[in-house]
Amino acid sequence: MTQRRVLVVDDERTISESIAARLRAEGYEVETAADGPGAVSACASFDPDAVVLDVMLPGFDGLEVCRRIQATRPVPVLMLTARADETDMVIGLGVGADDYLSKPFSMRVLVARVAALLRRAERAVPEQPETLAVGAVTIDLTARRVRLGAEEVHLTRTEFDLLAHLALRPRAAIARETLLEQVWGWGESASSRTVDSHVKALRRKLGGDMIRTVHGVGYALEVPR
Repeated sequence: MTQRRVLVVDDERTISESIAARLRAEGYEVETAADGPGAVSACASFDPDAVVLDVMLPGFDGLEVCRRIQATRPVPVLMLTARADETDMVIGLGVGADDYLSKPFSMRVLVARVAALLRRAERAVPEQPETLAVGAVTIDLTARRVRLGAEEVHLTRTEFDLLAHLALRPRAAIARETLLEQVWGWGESASSRTVDSHVKALRRKLGGDMIRTVHGVGYALEVPR
């Protein structure tokens, strides 16, 4: 099996080296960068399978790094933030990050999150059906494209995976915990706030009535009758 590559971006050398050492011990090939421009350059040359990316960086911040690398090609991104509030998380998810961890974090949890991101990225797209139609929204599972009417809608990797998962079970109420496990690959200890943030993003892009909140459970995709 090909060795998976992970880029670690953090301007705190101790943290960067600790993460890199742990990931190498887990069998990953690892490169590091310490600032925004260096991170973008390393992504282009190293071609990582996943990126561990700190929000606060010199040059330009991790949010801008995420925007630039996602514009080139989709790559799973785990963002690190030193702040306890949700601001960095919400903005980070909005620019294409797939997951986040608040500092200080458990190295074991970080390794588990990286592994989950890579499993999701490698997961095969279902062969049938190739496309799904939900009202005015068309989901091409093979090409991973979404259209609202005649207009193509840009979704992040995680937004697409979440929408496709809901669309394959129309009108079914799916628990947040189930979505975390099946879409994100997380265990029971994970926070459900990231599901809510991605649902908000889908509603903003595709219409507020498309995904129904099932109070006390999770979400369901509404299908016009």
